[in-house]
Amino acid sequence: MTPELEAEYRGGLEDGLRAGWDVLQQGGSSLDAVEAAVVSLEDFPLFNAGRGSVFTHEGKNEMDAAIMDGHTLDAGSVAFVKNVKNPVRLARLVMEKTEHILLAGNGANEFAREMGVEFADDAYFFTEHRYEQLLKAREEGVVQLDHTASEPAAVAEGLSQVKDDVVVRSVQPFATAGGSDKIGTVGAVACDVNGRLAAATSTGGMTNKKFGRVGDTPIIGSGNYADCICAVSCTGHGEYFMRGVTAYDVAARMKYKDLSLEDAARETIEHLTAIQGEGGLIAVDSKGNVTLPFNCEGMYRGWVAKGGVIGTAIYREGN
Repeated sequence: MTPELEAEYRGGLEDGLRAGWDVLQQGGSSLDAVEAAVVSLEDFPLFNAGRGSVFTHEGKNEMDAAIMDGHTLDAGSVAFVKNVKNPVRLARLVMEKTEHILLAGNGANEFAREMGVEFADDAYFFTEHRYEQLLKAREEGVVQLDHTASEPAAVAEGLSQVKDDVVVRSVQPFATAGGSDKIGTVGAVACDVNGRLAAATSTGGMTNKKFGRVGDTPIIGSGNYADCICAVSCTGHGEYFMRGVTAYDVAARMKYKDLSLEDAARETIEHLTAIQGEGGLIAVDSKGNVTLPFNCEGMYRGWVAKGGVIGTAIYREGN
């Protein structure tokens, strides 16, 4: 991590935090806040979502996204969409304009055109470092999460607001050169002034992926979930989050075991570790409590403290 690269990542993270904070500060809904935060992160080319998405084996960008309103349990998601500038916006349209929850592939793109969603050409999604990752992965015959061992992961983001006290958190696990997996996804969770919760998550998936692979991000309950108890966004190796139904697992432990948000999230990550999964999650409850557990070496994270002061951190010690 060079100082210059760290400054870029922190700057992109702060932009996302401000986007969500501005919505909450004006009394906006948690749903609008998580969408705004994720859109900002999708637009930033260093994050593995939207513009910075990784390449498939065929050299294409296939993106997944999900959004959920905890107050109504309405949800929408999309899988392996192409050339959609902001997949999280399309996921919200699935939630609000259809009777479905998940649309995928060509059908999702057709729906996007009918809805007038903004598209971008292939050049918009091309980033040199992502293409170099694809070439290396092809050469080595591997499928990777979003970055090489020598490159920091993308940023995920979380937001929380209750009355006048606001705490915003964003997290992204990453692995050092000695780590086993490389992790990338962006996401947001929020609690607005009415105590309503929402979560949104977006990803470019895995470098060199084949066969239309879909991870946990667009699977409601696995990588993204919100109800009246908590809102959760996950990041990590998606296959394990699907096996553990990780996002919903936090809510279930709170509901059925009467655990606090922190304890429920901690137990959920312990279970993820037990099934050999690596990653983390961000979660907020209806009282504005926030927790950010993970089982890897660090997380990109940020917050808006009381008074609108933004903070960010990378490593376990909070630096």
